[in-house]
Amino acid sequence: MDAVSYKTISVSPADIKKEWLLIDAKGQRLGRLASQVARLLKGKHKVNYTPHMDCGDNVVIINANAIELSGNKWEDKEYVHYTGHPGGQRTILAKDLMAKHPTAMLEKAIKGMLPKTKLGRAIFGNLHVYAGAEHKQQGQAPQTVELKEIR
Repeated sequence: MDAVSYKTISVSPADIKKEWLLIDAKGQRLGRLASQVARLLKGKHKVNYTPHMDCGDNVVIINANAIELSGNKWEDKEYVHYTGHPGGQRTILAKDLMAKHPTAMLEKAIKGMLPKTKLGRAIFGNLHVYAGAEHKQQGQAPQTVELKEIR
């Protein structure tokens, strides 16, 4: 065997080819959708995946207001944040968060599945979530993707 075949190839910024993907979230479960989108954003579905580079695709999600939660999570699931002041811990139920900000649940779920580093924050910038069926990325001509097709 040739010794060259044993080399690990690391992708360079010039070799990265980013695509625009469109995903319809209507009828999808929150966690399953979030994990698959996080995988697309990181680029783990590509053969030239490099952990320290942003080699994932740009993802546009539409109909985020039509996602599903299993069981009694609409009434039981709470989102907690802290204002920074004493006694400033605030909670909001999933159904109230969906009514107030329809894209926040999906964004929080996906962001929690990305690395907590500068690279993770940069990767999160490649995500665009819209509550309805209209989006602003028509100029990029995103490809419609069924999540069942991507492995």
